[in-house]
Amino acid sequence: MTQRQDTTLARPSAAPDRHQARLTAALVATVVFLTAIAPLATDMYVPAFPQVGADLSGNATQVQLTLTTFFAGMALGQLVGGPVSDQQGRRRPLIAAIVVMSVASIVCALTPSIGVMMAARFVQGFAGGWAMVIGRAVIVDLATGARLVRVLNVIAGVGGIAPIVGPLIGAVILQLTHWRVSFWGVAVLGLAMTVAVLVTVPETLPPERRHGGGVRAFAVAGRQRRYVGYLLVAGASMGALFAYVATSAFVLQSMNGLSPIAYSIDFAANAGGMTVAALVAARLAGRVATRTVILVGQVAALAAGVAMLAGAVWFGTPLFLAIVCFLVLMTAQGLIITNGGALAAAEVPDHPGTGSAVLGFVQWVAAGLIAPIAGLGGEHTAVPMALLIIAGAAASMFGLLVIARPAVTVA
Repeated sequence: MTQRQDTTLARPSAAPDRHQARLTAALVATVVFLTAIAPLATDMYVPAFPQVGADLSGNATQVQLTLTTFFAGMALGQLVGGPVSDQQGRRRPLIAAIVVMSVASIVCALTPSIGVMMAARFVQGFAGGWAMVIGRAVIVDLATGARLVRVLNVIAGVGGIAPIVGPLIGAVILQLTHWRVSFWGVAVLGLAMTVAVLVTVPETLPPERRHGGGVRAFAVAGRQRRYVGYLLVAGASMGALFAYVATSAFVLQSMNGLSPIAYSIDFAANAGGMTVAALVAARLAGRVATRTVILVGQVAALAAGVAMLAGAVWFGTPLFLAIVCFLVLMTAQGLIITNGGALAAAEVPDHPGTGSAVLGFVQWVAAGLIAPIAGLGGEHTAVPMALLIIAGAAASMFGLLVIARPAVTVA
């Protein structure tokens, strides 16, 4: 018996060559811009959690629930937007989603209560998720193989500037003005995204390649064992990442006394590690097996979770340990999430919108469920967060090594 090599990424493109020729630098830059909406709408806002709670008369759990409603919207927006774009094309649904997202951001900026904030964040997430899944489908329309892995990692790497800059901008906003200004900023960026799409993104799914999709397309994707495995790889890792996002402000500020500026600098450094890892993964595409790159990241993430748990249980979560574990965890995600998504997309080449929709849905449902669970222990313990990181890393490894294992053939 010999193990067949993973040849998924070597499949020939289902699209004509003329479509591949349209994958321009301007189009890729616009997709980077689109993928920046989630980290910008979240990371500019995270440093303000304590102030948001005070201004809107909400406790820590309620403030974290505004993350949950955003993530739930992101998940549902992607689940709906992907199949719709497989049926209707990419361009018009994409423009509509960006406009709705901008309007929801304005509502967030004007919100009088935590309840209105939750509702507006849901709509913001729904429209943002719709836009993100179509942006990802545009890339899958135009690239396959190692090129797909490379482009997706470049998008993740360059897009990683958003989570680096986002918390820094958010902290500066807190120092100079009010947290509501961050949502006005997201609204303005939404208008800029609309212009960028109008100028640089053509229709990448011509009528002859569209299909009804719907339930049948979801069923086709769900029957692909390796696709399901790679969904678990990316989704479980996303959960681990957002256990950090939802809780790190309390661990570093409430428990260890960091200022909002210092916390934002650390958050940016961690996002920088994730960005560098994604760019390294892009360089490795076609040279090192993508599954091997993912496994390295999973082992690192698991080690960070175990070290964080030990520090939380026995040493009171010392600042140095928390900073190191967070950096390792975030850097590891740069090797796991995008590569897992690329391998998942390669398993369903005839349904790129639906495949991307299910992937996004799984990732953001994981994020939305994990965020409030991570905060169950309150503001003065990191144990729930550490346990969630360990569980996420372990589940991701199970998806890679067991569910998405390469097929075995007789030599």
